[in-house]
Amino acid sequence: MAMQNNSFSVLFFIKKSKLLKNGEAPICMRITVNSKRAEVQIKRSVEPDKWNHLKGCAVGKDRKHQEINLYLETARNRVFQIHRQLEADGKPITAVTIKNIFYGGYDSPKMLIETFNEHNQEYRELMDKEYAKGTVLRYERTVRYLVEFMREQYNCADIPLKSINYEFITKFEHFIKTQKGCAQNATVKYQKNLKKITKTAILKKWISEDPFADIHFKQTKTNRDFLNESELRRIIAKDIDIDRLQTVRDIFIFCSFTGLAFTDVKHLKAEHIVQADDRRWWIRKAREKTDNMCDIPLLDIPRLILEKYKSRPGYSERGFLLPVPSNQRMNGYLKEIAAICHIKKKLSTHSRKHNAFAI
Repeated sequence: MAMQNNSFSVLFFIKKSKLLKNGEAPICMRITVNSKRAEVQIKRSVEPDKWNHLKGCAVGKDRKHQEINLYLETARNRVFQIHRQLEADGKPITAVTIKNIFYGGYDSPKMLIETFNEHNQEYRELMDKEYAKGTVLRYERTVRYLVEFMREQYNCADIPLKSINYEFITKFEHFIKTQKGCAQNATVKYQKNLKKITKTAILKKWISEDPFADIHFKQTKTNRDFLNESELRRIIAKDIDIDRLQTVRDIFIFCSFTGLAFTDVKHLKAEHIVQADDRRWWIRKAREKTDNMCDIPLLDIPRLILEKYKSRPGYSERGFLLPVPSNQRMNGYLKEIAAICHIKKKLSTHSRKHNAFAI
């Protein structure tokens, strides 16, 4: 996929070798883009001796020839308008494309970013209903990365879906790793997001071949640190005066004792806390990621954490039980907590499920 040079011209000429029965010569329009031509029959004709081949127009001040020139100017403006629109939309510009649009019988190709944005809009409309916020944001981030990549690599903001090939995919992978600093597993997630769009394009017959046919995703195995019971107790017992760290400590402990994912705790509401017939309390909630229903016993420590934040102002307005910050802030504050608790292991929102097995 090469960069576009955008050389463009429009020329009118007559075909003297194909005179009509009335002796007039048909007028043609030649569109040239990057040295490649396409001819358009504009259904107008003129006497050969009434044509100025240097200016590409009819000569004479009578009504007939003035109307011919007015039509030629209208056609020229229409072609320039088509060219500007294709350029503004970041779509591929060829002489044949302009010719087909001029004739009115052309469907512009399905574009990658245009299609991706439509997909993301549907996901955003269903956010917190069918899709987690993190999933929606990751798809939107994929679009931003693709636009940056194409501007840098191909000097365009969008490409036809059928232009995506092995080279495009591997170069995008290299861009994510080198320009965005993503590790292998994160890179694979962005590639899979792109593959979802191309798979949809195949199903809707917008493209005929799978550009990912020879692409094999390779994820690296990660060994996350987990805390033992002694280390968890140390974090629980630590006297923390800073409110933001105290809140993050409580959220982390709650995740560790329940085994719930960060996003599940963030969306935890009163309706998810239920009491069984034996008067024991349980968390009954569908997982945000899988939508699988889970039943988790509400132990004393996480129950006390819920009680602690029950009367906090501002957090109950949307019905959420805990003031969970963003994932990025959580991980940043957990580093501080690990330091003040003299724990050398790396704490993150992902390590809570491993901690649950240590309790």
